[in-house]
Amino acid sequence: MPIIALALLLSVLVLVGIALLPLSLVQRYRVGATRRPARGWFIAVNLIAILISTGILLLGAVVTAAWVPDAFFYTIIGFAVGSLLGMIGLALTRWESDRHVLHFTPNRGLVLLITLLVAARVVYGLWRSWHAWNVGLRSWAAAFGVASSMGVGAVVLGYYLTYWLGVRRRFIRHRQRG
Repeated sequence: MPIIALALLLSVLVLVGIALLPLSLVQRYRVGATRRPARGWFIAVNLIAILISTGILLLGAVVTAAWVPDAFFYTIIGFAVGSLLGMIGLALTRWESDRHVLHFTPNRGLVLLITLLVAARVVYGLWRSWHAWNVGLRSWAAAFGVASSMGVGAVVLGYYLTYWLGVRRRFIRHRQRG
């Protein structure tokens, strides 16, 4: 009986997570496009988290390449595209500074693009997994689009790593002047 209750609880948690996914994406966009102050500790925490995530993704891509031939290639290409988007994002960011505080407002269009990219990849992954489930799992890696998922993840990490490195650079220059 406890195993059935645990399975039911797990199923409910998965369904709640899927149901809340659109709300989390909307919130991600809202938070990502708002004006905020540049704070050194926040920038450092973001960079550390993104660097750890990037390292894990790259290590995962190397390991996954043993089963999915294009996984590492897609990851590197995705990271390069994300880095380019990050540089564009820095150029389009609105910067406001007074003597004490540097504020920045990320470009809404790029934040929306990154959010929609993640949403499209999630929807595509759900569709592919449903389709693979119905026809039978022959190659789970191909069925779930592992290589393209890693590429999209790399786009997001490349964007945010480049963007936050640029925010850090601008923050340090502002602090040195002030």
